[in-house]
Amino acid sequence: MSDTGAMREQMKSGAGFIAALDQSGGSTPKALSLYGVEPSDYTGDEEMFRAMHDMRARIILADDFTKSKIIGAILFERTMHDTINDTPVAELLWSARGVVPFLKIDKGLEEQADGVQLLKPMPGLEETLQVAKGKGIFGTKERSVIHEADEKGIAEIVAQQFEVARTVRAAGLVPILEPEVNIHSQTKNEAEVLLEAEIAKHLDRLEGGTDVMLKLTPPNEPWRYEKLAAHPRVLRVVALSGGYSTDEACQRLTQCPSMIASFSRALTEGLNVKMSDAEFNTALGSNIDKIYRASI
Repeated sequence: MSDTGAMREQMKSGAGFIAALDQSGGSTPKALSLYGVEPSDYTGDEEMFRAMHDMRARIILADDFTKSKIIGAILFERTMHDTINDTPVAELLWSARGVVPFLKIDKGLEEQADGVQLLKPMPGLEETLQVAKGKGIFGTKERSVIHEADEKGIAEIVAQQFEVARTVRAAGLVPILEPEVNIHSQTKNEAEVLLEAEIAKHLDRLEGGTDVMLKLTPPNEPWRYEKLAAHPRVLRVVALSGGYSTDEACQRLTQCPSMIASFSRALTEGLNVKMSDAEFNTALGSNIDKIYRASI
């Protein structure tokens, strides 16, 4: 079996979850601050991104960060071009840890309109995808956000996600569509009903052999996305943590039998730059185990 075939099989049926290590420019200072690295500890973007890379490297090299519990990891674009111990990050993930590498490709969000925030334009996307393919990346992730149960806005956000997915598939990669529903939305349940119907409509139009993945907010009704997970064009449905604590995100996930986790902040909760390696590995291992158990 080729690497791509083995990666596809792992994503389709592997036991475990996807680690989201794709904090970008806007979310990096907060992620670092939670890790104990304050803005006063670095000067400028280069030092900030280096501190973030050091944190990611420490996570990836930790004892429990292997395919036994983590089947995939989503990387920030800068990380794709970086190395850990002189090995390209995507290569190290797959060859040394057995973890399937994905790439975050979105460039942030437009201003809210019709209750949603669409993806900003992604100039040079085709070139980025070709570079990613060459570096051993299996798939992509692109996040937009739903704030209200607005039928027009949700139709637009899903249509845009599937349009990007067509470009990703044309490059030979598997897209993770992420139309996140804001966990604080006053119309979250209604938005999820509309979202499910709109996604199903687009899935039915996909030609055979076209796989996609879905990354969705844990729904209010745990069975909400079961039919989507069973759709022949869907490789896997994964859940974002969306601002929930690790415990609450895991508790919600355990009620959704066809979803596995793809957590970011919940994965790194409680980690600190000043921890010894043993303390760090223990804390991260506890988070990994908790998320893994919720995913299986």
